[in-house]
Amino acid sequence: MGRRYRYVGPDDVRRAAGGGTGTGIRGVADLERWLADAEAGEPATFVVTLDGVLRLAPRRSEHVACAEGADVLAAGEMGFDGTDVSAVSNQSTGYCPDPDSWPAVAASLERAGIAHPGRYTDLITFRRCEHCGERNIVRDGDFTCAVCGGTLPEQWNFAGASGLGPAR
Repeated sequence: MGRRYRYVGPDDVRRAAGGGTGTGIRGVADLERWLADAEAGEPATFVVTLDGVLRLAPRRSEHVACAEGADVLAAGEMGFDGTDVSAVSNQSTGYCPDPDSWPAVAASLERAGIAHPGRYTDLITFRRCEHCGERNIVRDGDFTCAVCGGTLPEQWNFAGASGLGPAR
């Protein structure tokens, strides 16, 4: 099934996000209907649910709302060229998925019959600072916390994280 990602963003965002903004995409016809209602050319927020279904929401939607507050197998942003996926990333500061979440994305797209690039086209490396608890994006291989200057771990470390705050 792959790693299960739970929401690790701020509780106020979870509360404000509500739920139910995501649309399940089980085939090309579902994607065509979703795209007809979406803003032209704008990427989508996506999650892959625990049962392997791709859910899409408008880009300005919170991932936690797209997922209806549930744990996910993957989360990020997705762009389309017609009904083909042209760009896809794991950019979700609410779930902070590791790049190894790609197989769940690929499987959901393949089950739906949607062509894709075969990998994340933009990879984000997330780490939680074990000193101050802040979520970080690792840039240019620099594993230094942008908030407190602490050293970030080499391995993905959000499994026990819940919201923001110091490591427990």
